[in-house]
Amino acid sequence: MLIPYKYIHNKYKLQVSGILHIGAHECEEMRDYILHGCEPKNIYWVEAMDDKVELNKKRYKDINIYNATIDLQDGNEVVFHITNNCQSSSILEFGSHEKNHPHVKVVNHIKKITTRMDTLIEKNNIPIQNINFINLDIQGVELRALKSMEKHLHHIKYIYTEVNVEDVYKGCDQMNDIDEYLKQFGFVRAETRVLKEGWGDAFYVKQ
Repeated sequence: MLIPYKYIHNKYKLQVSGILHIGAHECEEMRDYILHGCEPKNIYWVEAMDDKVELNKKRYKDINIYNATIDLQDGNEVVFHITNNCQSSSILEFGSHEKNHPHVKVVNHIKKITTRMDTLIEKNNIPIQNINFINLDIQGVELRALKSMEKHLHHIKYIYTEVNVEDVYKGCDQMNDIDEYLKQFGFVRAETRVLKEGWGDAFYVKQ
């Protein structure tokens, strides 16, 4: 997280009842979430990479983690591009990322089947009514994920997401589009940190 969780928690006096983290990777934020009052049983993780899901299950006892590739539609077959650093892996192809981070390479391609967030929530009985904080880090399809759970956004008070201000990935969601979409649900972008490479993080609070 480019904007530390501790910083936003303290500055905005967050009252977090539960967390939905889409793009778990290795659950690096787990410690901060727990230190700031959210119990592991109230944190729900989503990750597309099978090996990362298995790693996290071994590392954390009784973790709530789901293996899913999130997009706007259920059941589409997509190519998932796996990179040597894993963190840049995406269903989208590199755009300016290739030029700005030349050390990061796509090393494998696997086929995945997409899932909407609302489908995942309902299929697994995730208690979305008890969750009010979302963290999204899924390499250019964050807005798609939000749209795929639109009917549940009334439960959410805080959204932390990776954002793009250029085509870091081909066809990736842009920060201004996320702003406009979330505005209709009462969210205002309260914090932003964008790097010179055209991507960054933003934090939204429901007014």
